[in-house]
Amino acid sequence: MEAVAYTDINAPLVERCRLGDRRAQAEIYKRYSRAMFNASLRITGNYAEAEDVLQEAFLSAFRELHSYKGDSSFGSWLKRIVINKSINCLRNRRLQLVPLGEQHDGISIDYAETSAELEETTWRADVVRRCVQELPDGYRVVLSLYLLEGYDHAEIASILNITESTSKSQYSRARKKLLELARNHGM
Repeated sequence: MEAVAYTDINAPLVERCRLGDRRAQAEIYKRYSRAMFNASLRITGNYAEAEDVLQEAFLSAFRELHSYKGDSSFGSWLKRIVINKSINCLRNRRLQLVPLGEQHDGISIDYAETSAELEETTWRADVVRRCVQELPDGYRVVLSLYLLEGYDHAEIASILNITESTSKSQYSRARKKLLELARNHGM
């Protein structure tokens, strides 16, 4: 079997951006802005801050495009910028991870699928989204990076400058707190 080299479908567009093509930049923004905004919002927990992060991230990406080597997809490279800027935004708010000594009661909820109607499913998704936003910053960041952005604990530890065990602990506590919040919201 022959190895196939990775080719980013956005490579021609990225190349045009490197040459300062404003239309190419607008197209890249159009393709990625929604996903990058959502990633930032999950981390910052604040709509206005996520908007600011999004704008800063794109400006930074276009300014630093020469450092994009193409060894990963452009989207992955851009997402890393967005996540780093989102975390810096939190740090500017003096992000404090919840102390390891803080305890929460273990809560177990059976998530067995039922034949719930679309309205109930939508309501539940809305409740979960609100509950995630209610989590303390440290919990929300680790939970979002792990569950929603797909980073492993070693990567999260590196991004947040914490130990891998702290990342695992924060994630575990975030899940418990999320279940507690969900129960309090009638789930």
